[in-house]
Amino acid sequence: MARGTKRWLAAIGLAAALVTSAAVPAQAASGGNNDFACRPSAAHPNPVVLLHGTFATYYEDLNFLQADLAARGYCTFSLTYGAYPQFPLVGGLKPVAESSLEIKAFVEKVRAATGAAKVDVVGHSEGGLQAIYLAKMQGIQSEIGKVVGIAPPTHGADASGLLTLAYTLLGKSTWDTIVKTIGLPIFADELDGGAAIVALNTGPVAQPGIAYTIITSRYDELVTPTETSFIREPGVANQYVQDFCPNDPVGHIGEAYDLNVWHLVRNALDPANATPIKLCAVGSPG
Repeated sequence: MARGTKRWLAAIGLAAALVTSAAVPAQAASGGNNDFACRPSAAHPNPVVLLHGTFATYYEDLNFLQADLAARGYCTFSLTYGAYPQFPLVGGLKPVAESSLEIKAFVEKVRAATGAAKVDVVGHSEGGLQAIYLAKMQGIQSEIGKVVGIAPPTHGADASGLLTLAYTLLGKSTWDTIVKTIGLPIFADELDGGAAIVALNTGPVAQPGIAYTIITSRYDELVTPTETSFIREPGVANQYVQDFCPNDPVGHIGEAYDLNVWHLVRNALDPANATPIKLCAVGSPG
């Protein structure tokens, strides 16, 4: 399957999502994606930083979710992290610890620009892992209010899942070129026993003062077993999409575009105004 095709298929509910978003009045003084003039509102005081997954970019993964949140009055920001100069259009390739430094600097830039005391961080796949890693390992716990991880490989992904993801998003020829040119340190880093996974899971994962929500699908085919996403520690909300929408067959890539997942993300970011999912969407099973 050509690169991007599966993401396009996963986004078949986009039209409905944008119609819904357009009907929601913006509450921030200035809004839009990566608008550093945006000033958080009283309703949504924390800017939201969104982090893409492996082999993705800020404009091809959580970009539609970012637009949805911005339309609802959030100040939203994202970056392509972990890209090498040889492949600037593919992110999430560098070791987790190295990319985490980029993300930390970006969070501090967002805070300085918006004047916010804290940010909330939402990540998909490796982005979810990066959000959790950032909160524990970079010494900025006091600057993070909420962490929302969508299908993160918290305890490590299996190699076949990562290889499947690489072939699906990049195509085998691009994959082979990347491996020959730079190797692929992230490939080992996200595995069970990888350096980032070991560091993250040495001692408690969840940090005091941060609210964590982990969302995944029972049908996620890449981060398996699906339980590996969850943080089984006090105060962490671990959620399967199917706990709310039993018939949603959404898979790993589709979770970034799934309207039910978006609803759960919004609830996690604004728990005081959380609402039930009244009409379940059907996400992409891939």
